[in-house]
Formats: sequence, structure tokens, C-alpha cells
Amino acid sequence: MIDPEHEIILVLGGARSGKSSWALQYVERNYRSRLFLATAEVLDEEMEERVQLHREARGPEWTLVEEPLDLAGALQTRCSGADGVLVDCLTVWLSNVLIREGKAGARVYQERLLQALESRMRSTVLVSNEVGMGIVPEHPLARAFRDEAGALNQAVAEAADRVVLLAAGLPVWLKGKDRRG
Repeated sequence: MIDPEHEIILVLGGARSGKSSWALQYVERNYRSRLFLATAEVLDEEMEERVQLHREARGPEWTLVEEPLDLAGALQTRCSGADGVLVDCLTVWLSNVLIREGKAGARVYQERLLQALESRMRSTVLVSNEVGMGIVPEHPLARAFRDEAGALNQAVAEAADRVVLLAAGLPVWLKGKDRRG
């Protein structure tokens, strides 16, 4: 049985599938105090525009924590007071970790994340891109990223109480079911 005070939900989808919007609405409907844990770093104008759109969509009732690397640490310390934490997104976080720490470091960070999720006493909704459904990338780095993202998604899905895939804005439940919206 899922403890509604301590649930882990993984929200998967492709680019522009509606996963972030769905996750945002889910958290707003189901938790009184909400925290947005952003993993993106603003490195160019296009990313600044994306971040601004996310800020506008959230509104003032959200607390914001920005953490591009130490996701486990942020979940354990800076996010402890919120009923529901929305992590957006795991694949951006993975990219940050791979660039700084390499493949071996990414696996260490992934294990720390899984431990943090298991020990959290509040609910966490994690957004991640499903990058393995397209063509095989030509570049070795892109193939390595795809493989690591797939492994990360599988590990988080195993730890999650529920997993939902968004396609064309429509939720398809892969694990568990939509019990609260």
C-alpha cells in the first residue's frame, strides 16, 4: 500500500510530451506545501526563456530550490519541510553529473539519489525524459547518455510507488494507478 504522505512518483515522457505540466498540476492538486527542485543551469538565452516559462507556470505558492548537482543532498536537507517536492528534471541533472563527474561518478550520484528517495519522509514527484525510444544516436557520447538515462529511469521506476508516461499530453500509467488526480 502506498503511503500518501510518502510516495515516489516518476513522470516520464519525450520532449514536449506534457510531463512537466502534468507533474506541476499533480503536485498542486495533492500537496499543501510545494517545493520545486530545479536541476537546470542557465547557460544561454534559450535556457533562460525555458526557466522563465517554468517560473510563470508555477506561481508564488511554490518554494524554489535550484540544485544542478547534489540532488540527494538537496532532498535530504533543503526540501525536508515541503509536503510535495517536484524534481524537474532527472535527465538534465544526469547531464550535469556526467559532464562534471563522468560515468563512474554518475553511478555514485544515482545511488545517493535512490538512498535519499528511500529515506525521505515526504512525497517526491520526479520528471525525466524517456530518451531511448528514438533512433540510436550516431555520436558515442550521445549513446552513453541515452544508456545512462535509461539505467537511471529504470532504477527510479523500481523505487517508485507509481510511474506515469506522458504522450501527447495524455497520462498512461505504467506502475500503480492514478489514485489522487
